[in-house]
Amino acid sequence: MRSPNFIILYVDKPEASGAFYAKLLGRQPVETSPTFVMFVLDNGFKLGLWSRHAALPAASAAGGGAELVLAVESPGAVDATHSDWAGRGLNILQAPTDMDFGRTFVALDPDNHRLRVYCLDEAAV
Repeated sequence: MRSPNFIILYVDKPEASGAFYAKLLGRQPVETSPTFVMFVLDNGFKLGLWSRHAALPAASAAGGGAELVLAVESPGAVDATHSDWAGRGLNILQAPTDMDFGRTFVALDPDNHRLRVYCLDEAAV
């Protein structure tokens, strides 16, 4: 079976969401149109932002039903990313905390998609 390499988030305003993710990811999208924006990350993973008003078949899900997860190299990087994102005005759903898998926090994008940043605690695995 092939491995997933692409996720699409259904958004209200793709161009606005694209601008949000461009700042968050520190890169420009590789494709932009009024109904779709796509980023390709360093590891080849693709993030698509598709207008919930144009998707076929119609998208019924809204933000909050899944998470886009970003791994960082250390617990300190979790805290630093949290400080950076909070300073940018992102809505923080969960402050940095230690969980059974490691240190983590959760923020929301403009469409309420959950963005989890974490550092895996190797001793817990």
